[in-house]
Amino acid sequence: MKIAYISTYPPRECGLATFNQNLVNALALNTAYEADKSFIVAMNESDDLNEHQYPQEVRFVIRQQNQHDYLEAANFINNSEVDACIIEHEFGIFGGESGVFLLSLINNLKKPFITVLHTVLKEPNFMQQTIIKEIAAKAAKIVVMSKKAVLFLTSIYQIPSTHIQLIEHGVPDLEPSVDNELLQTDLFKGRKVLFTFGLISRNKGLETVVKALPSIVKKRPEVLYVILGNTHPGVVKHNGEEYRDSLKYLAKKLGVENNIAFVNKFVSESELHQYLTACYLYITPYLNEAQITSGTLSYAVGAGAAVISTPYWHAQELLADDRGKIFDFKNDEQLATIVNDLLENEQNHIKLKENAYRYGLKLRWPEIGNTYINTLNEAISSVSKPKREIPPIIDVERMPALNLSHIELLTDDTGIIQHAKFGIPNLKEGYCIDDNARALILVLLAYEQDKNKKALKLMPVYLSFIQYMQLEDGNFRNFLSFNRNYLDEVGSEDSFGRTVWSLGYLICAAPNNSYREFGRELFSNSVRHFKDLKYIRSIANTIIGVSYYLKAHDGDELLIEEINRLSAVLVDAYRKNKEDKWHWFEDILTYDNAILPLALLSHYEVTGNLESLEIAMESIEFLNSFSFENGYLNPVGNAGWMKKHGKNPVYDQQALETMAMVLLYHKAFEITRDNKYLNLMHISYEWFLGRNSLHIPLYDFETHGCADGLQFNSVNRNQGAESTLAYFISHLTVLKAAEIEFQTLSSPLVDAEKVC
Repeated sequence: MKIAYISTYPPRECGLATFNQNLVNALALNTAYEADKSFIVAMNESDDLNEHQYPQEVRFVIRQQNQHDYLEAANFINNSEVDACIIEHEFGIFGGESGVFLLSLINNLKKPFITVLHTVLKEPNFMQQTIIKEIAAKAAKIVVMSKKAVLFLTSIYQIPSTHIQLIEHGVPDLEPSVDNELLQTDLFKGRKVLFTFGLISRNKGLETVVKALPSIVKKRPEVLYVILGNTHPGVVKHNGEEYRDSLKYLAKKLGVENNIAFVNKFVSESELHQYLTACYLYITPYLNEAQITSGTLSYAVGAGAAVISTPYWHAQELLADDRGKIFDFKNDEQLATIVNDLLENEQNHIKLKENAYRYGLKLRWPEIGNTYINTLNEAISSVSKPKREIPPIIDVERMPALNLSHIELLTDDTGIIQHAKFGIPNLKEGYCIDDNARALILVLLAYEQDKNKKALKLMPVYLSFIQYMQLEDGNFRNFLSFNRNYLDEVGSEDSFGRTVWSLGYLICAAPNNSYREFGRELFSNSVRHFKDLKYIRSIANTIIGVSYYLKAHDGDELLIEEINRLSAVLVDAYRKNKEDKWHWFEDILTYDNAILPLALLSHYEVTGNLESLEIAMESIEFLNSFSFENGYLNPVGNAGWMKKHGKNPVYDQQALETMAMVLLYHKAFEITRDNKYLNLMHISYEWFLGRNSLHIPLYDFETHGCADGLQFNSVNRNQGAESTLAYFISHLTVLKAAEIEFQTLSSPLVDAEKVC
């Protein structure tokens, strides 16, 4: 048997890496296993492929946040000789929201695989739950390490129990040494050692043990609490040794600083076994029950240690039948009582150790490894794997990676430059609030997607530009020269509406309260001008902005009244212009057309107004009737526009028009969950990538900008802010839709060639 393992791996210091290495070694003991043709696909937390000096069994490295690596890893495995794969799953080791990038790997994997779930959440969010369901749908078997995990998977995730294999956490195949050298060291000699090991962080609750020490030491002054392990790398990165220092300070304050010792190192399993067999009591004082698997607890039981623990899920199971003692979360008094009782009653102490040792025999890695071999044999011999009834429409891995370098190039400390000559910023054209408002939406979307640091850095630039352009009465200027001179007294209604949209979205999706409050102040100052809007596109943009505001402040009666009044203007325009075969708001389709039905969908979303929904869906179907041909999007061209009962002039096609179509179909899909709109959204997005009438991509893979338009025989090679922002907003909108797509989609796919 030849196996590929997908997980972290030493020398990376983490529990999954140790588990994976132990599993590899355990399977290697089986005579059917071919070690030389098996290999590791290691998960790297950074983009530096040389971050860890991996051993030779690591044949492929996936950079956690590099989407392309997952697809390449699947190809690498598919082209190898392996018979099956083992995927060690923990949300935090894979890229994308909740580790969603893993799904692209498994959807392209042609080898059978089993997945070991190291975390099963009782209250998963939507993404976490759908990811686990998707993994289960593709895996030959889901392996968990506790009965509670089985219960959660069947009741919360609706995974059949027949698809789940319970295999407990393995432990080292070691016997207590006859002459444990640790007992003769200064640390242990003459001491009753209470022991905890593992990566140190606040959720471990070590302060509970420190607080219990005074009551213990008062009766048994020889007691020493030994904490073995380094501080968790993530904790060190953000907080240094603050937690460890706080424990030392607490011990000193309580007068037990001589009864606590830190051993700051990462030890081998054989050395750890020495500690576990030398200590008097092993303690895991975790702070809450949501711990489905604990490798440290398994190791302690496997070593035959007397264990005391808080009642987290794994501890409740593993320490049942008098294999350990339980105390309540954060209850140092109860812990002290249990410790003192065991120090006084040696027979009870010995009984705990014996019960743990006997149970631990079946947890040793050779036996656990054989169970995994049997599970893999079943996976390999299975005739077919579960398949999704509906394949995904959006293949995230085949989308270009998000690269904001051109956006950065266009942005200086004032704002984003309007235009570019080819890919070079055209400083002569200066700035406009339209583009800075769109840029704000883009960086908010990018930060929502993957906590993009570049986006967060750019955010205050666009915010400060908008603030600089706001007049004292709350209205906005639009144009600013490169030398920061205002070029207009008051901006257009369109620019006003787009700015309100961006501020509404900021209030709904800001990364912190400071930005949210800043946006709310600018937004509130502008509300007085809503009543003066005359043009339907500015009204539509404003409606969308108000809808986002109301998602954050759903009880604001003034804004509810405003959005109802503004939407009534669009409804009235539609009723006046609608004819038998003309279902539109005007007697001509010009620019940014899709925002009109998008605004009414947004109105419906926050108010439930059915008339707005009806008109929006009717006008969407009208747009569909002429916007698609031969499977690709043909947005309304700007060469004369599309007059009532006339034909779409097709060229020139603008990126802004395509972005509006993407946003419209995304919203329609959000509301209806009909994958007809998901499909139309994806087709519209692919216009940027070459699925258009000229089969030429407008997105430039070299500069990461977007061409300003599609002409009848070429593309406009200039890559200004409007078109580039339109591309990236569309890109991130598609990624958001891909997350929704993981839900069960019942509606049939639409054939784009038949839409018209």
